[in-house]
Amino acid sequence: MTGAPVHPRVAEVTARIVDRSRDSRRNYLARIDAARAAGPGRSNLSCANLAHAFAASPVGDKLRVRTTTTPNLGVITAYNDMLSAHKPFEGYPEIIRDAARRGGGTAQVAGGVPAMCDGVTQGRPGMELSLFSRDVIAMATAVALSHDAFDAALCLGVCDKIVPGLLIGALEFGHLPTVFVPAGPMTSGLPNPEKARVRARFAEGKATRDELLEAESQSYHGPGTCTFFGTANSNQLLMEVMGLHLPGAAFVRPEDPLREALTRAAAAHAVALGRTGAAPIGHVVDERALVNGIVALLATGGSTNLAIHLVAVGLAAGIRINWDDIDALSRVTPLLARMYPNGSGDVNHFHAAGGMAFTIGQLLDAGLLQEDVLTVAGQGLRRYADEPFLDADGAVSWRQGETVSRDLAILRPVEDPFSGEGGLRLLQGDLGRAIVKVSAVAREHRVVLAPARVFDDQAAFLEAFRRNEFVSDVVAVIRFQGPRANGMPELHGLSPALGVLQDRGLSVALVTDGRMSGASGKVPAAIHLSPEAAAGGLIARIRDGDVVRLDCDEGRLELLVDPDELRERPVAPPPAEGRGYGREMFSSFRRWVTGSEEGATAL
Repeated sequence: MTGAPVHPRVAEVTARIVDRSRDSRRNYLARIDAARAAGPGRSNLSCANLAHAFAASPVGDKLRVRTTTTPNLGVITAYNDMLSAHKPFEGYPEIIRDAARRGGGTAQVAGGVPAMCDGVTQGRPGMELSLFSRDVIAMATAVALSHDAFDAALCLGVCDKIVPGLLIGALEFGHLPTVFVPAGPMTSGLPNPEKARVRARFAEGKATRDELLEAESQSYHGPGTCTFFGTANSNQLLMEVMGLHLPGAAFVRPEDPLREALTRAAAAHAVALGRTGAAPIGHVVDERALVNGIVALLATGGSTNLAIHLVAVGLAAGIRINWDDIDALSRVTPLLARMYPNGSGDVNHFHAAGGMAFTIGQLLDAGLLQEDVLTVAGQGLRRYADEPFLDADGAVSWRQGETVSRDLAILRPVEDPFSGEGGLRLLQGDLGRAIVKVSAVAREHRVVLAPARVFDDQAAFLEAFRRNEFVSDVVAVIRFQGPRANGMPELHGLSPALGVLQDRGLSVALVTDGRMSGASGKVPAAIHLSPEAAAGGLIARIRDGDVVRLDCDEGRLELLVDPDELRERPVAPPPAEGRGYGREMFSSFRRWVTGSEEGATAL
């Protein structure tokens, strides 16, 4: 089946990205193509270099590696056993080595990258390192691949900053074919509405800490990705629709025999790619692939964090995207999926309803995804409308995926979407530019006009909430939370309290130069506001009582204060920098980091 002609808006946005990126993309491709033309790195290593490269390998692998003609895979792993999503990676290297040998190649773990769990650091000082860890991961990936002893690479990662960091680092070696290998979600635990109910009761002081811990433990309870549709699962969706996974790999659970079979198939396929040099990652990740990723993110109500990460990924490949591109695509992309926090189901329910194959097939048939792209599976995205299964020999085969949703409460066809527009919007006005996730915000809550209460951190807001200070409509302004101020920690801890205020009948919104989370919820939140307070943004001049208008429908964010009065106001001084927990080591990152819309990168 051939997809419909490319939607005019998709074609228009892609064309303007191509035009905007012409010089930088040309320079990037010239660099990686020169590296590709130089031939496999091992052929250029001296004897001493090569001996070091295989010194610890088994005899059989040594014999293969020293020939310099057998494909050798470099494995970059983000394994640790604190992240539930990364725990399954513990056994992957041996599976990959065995599969590579069976395919006539070899594989080596070239390096590990740090992988922090945002779920552990939420609301804690360590969260101020979280966003910058993406750039550290990118650099660590480059260090691992700099050995120049590999014909292809495998990247093992799932969670929030890890996948974007691995991708940015891998793009520095864009001449190498690179396959991303996921681990899959944990089994579904406590139903999401019940978890949200306990969190809200705890925020109001009506549930004990023991009750909250029990609910959270029933939600996050085993190996695999957390099952809500946050940044980690948005990452997996993007890697698949951008053609960097094997088809259907994203949401197969760790304990499913199909998961190991997919991992073996990824290794064998990477050997085959390394033998021919086909599908170098710098060519797979082009303007069309990035637009496809944005469309899929919007169609599923994915994580707001990717509005930052995709910009940084694009820059790594010489491609310049911005929030206008995301907003323009959102206006024509139907919302096809509802997963928590945008609905009651999770990624396991999404996968069972038809998952990636159904979603990709629907978007291709509507012309919203561009089919004629290069992927690790070959030419054309239509392969990704197929789903994997185990054949009689226990190996992976593919068949056509679902063409009818098995659960319309979770997944809808293009002709009957949950909404005619996508999950993210651009807000702009005199306060600057911000992103809002509207997929979980009810229509009646999308326009808020209310006085501001201004805080310099989320702890101060939560303390005011505990003192019952919010008894009328309010726009909570949390400033000095941008990348330059403190590394832009997620402010996920605000969600239960803001939700309680909304449930009490108040008109409530959030405005911040910080991040929320992939789990941004039912309260309209203007996040990633740029310019940030620490860069002189107008948010640093807001005072308690100023009226703020946040309009998700019109895409407006305005401070209703006389401009002459604003100019006379002093800029609020930033709070003292936090100390300890490694924060001092990242002072240079805060000094050089770009703004949110520029990818918040210090590279």
